[in-house]
Amino acid sequence: MAGGDSESDHGLGTRGVHAGQTRTEQGEQSEPIFTTSSFVFHSAEQAAARFSGAEPGNVYSRFTNPTVSVFEHRLAALEGGERCVATSSGMSAILAVCLASLKSGDHLLCSHGVFGNTALLFTQYLGSFGIDCTFVPLTDVAGWRSAVRPNTRLFFIETPSNPLAEVADIRALAEAAHAAGCILVVDNTVCTPVLQRPLEHGADLVVLSATKYIDGQGRCLGGAVVGSEALAGKNVFGVLRTTGPCMSPFNAWVFLKGLETLQVRMRAHSENALQIAQWLERQRAVRRVYYAGLPSHPQRDLVRRQQSAGGGLLAFDLDGGRGEAWRFINAVKLITITANLGDAKSTITHPASTTHGRLSPEARQAAGIGEGLVRVAIGLEDADDLKADLQRGFDAL
Repeated sequence: MAGGDSESDHGLGTRGVHAGQTRTEQGEQSEPIFTTSSFVFHSAEQAAARFSGAEPGNVYSRFTNPTVSVFEHRLAALEGGERCVATSSGMSAILAVCLASLKSGDHLLCSHGVFGNTALLFTQYLGSFGIDCTFVPLTDVAGWRSAVRPNTRLFFIETPSNPLAEVADIRALAEAAHAAGCILVVDNTVCTPVLQRPLEHGADLVVLSATKYIDGQGRCLGGAVVGSEALAGKNVFGVLRTTGPCMSPFNAWVFLKGLETLQVRMRAHSENALQIAQWLERQRAVRRVYYAGLPSHPQRDLVRRQQSAGGGLLAFDLDGGRGEAWRFINAVKLITITANLGDAKSTITHPASTTHGRLSPEARQAAGIGEGLVRVAIGLEDADDLKADLQRGFDAL
């Protein structure tokens, strides 16, 4: 750390600003972007030592780049992991974990209601290589235990789930996974390490889409895997080095700037989202609101144990199905219609026809993704302005 103190002595906000920075001889205040594909060696002997791993240092930017390394170090410090491996997107982070952990003939368990592309990766693409996947209700710990097979190797969950804000008991699922000789992988994109640190509850690996809240302004694509030196530093890094879904130095620099403000932003997102969720509960056209921070959340005690706040993502059900949901979405003006989340700008989408649209109707039904469901990722605007904009949607009904 540039300040000279041990990172473990500092709070989360300080780690988000300083962890991993080592200033060059130029004395820069902000981390530099190393836009180079390769690095020069002092001798043939040093080149051989670097390539073999006998000597640490930069080799080739596909798997060693100083800017990317600072991002990896900082995010690992925030999540409480020994090692972080940065990737080109959140989906490539999940794929790297699967390639590092599974082989043909293996079986994995995944929670219902994960991001649509995650479900397709597990069923369609991993399935074509002889890897089987079973979907289990996120909150049914006994169901996870009973779904384990002799060839099960991995449990995968999102918590809170996107978009229904169901919350998994991470510690209970970690115990179930370890009893079966499996690893537990937690997608922490919605909370980030500011609101939840799954490794502290027994998870083995954390995956994140840095595209979302870590960036915070919808600019760049990236992902990350955080965990132990053995699982992340050896196995996942080995996949990255060989297959190449690497993070660009420029994107890593953008994400570093995002980490500096992540704690402040996640608190603001959460405060805004709680206000909007409570307001939505009072609207006659709304059948149900899904938000992990609500006092009415069915798992509120678990949320309080695992999360420091509810985050910025919420959803709600309208009675009129797809037509009513689309009328609502088309009526808003300030909130933008896009499937991204984690932006400073609030966004709105219809999950059944966008983020989960490639799933079969049966799979959407099993995941609880109804035709009247609307998802809103609450940004950093004034809450009163967001309420006024959402009121346009209700007026259109």
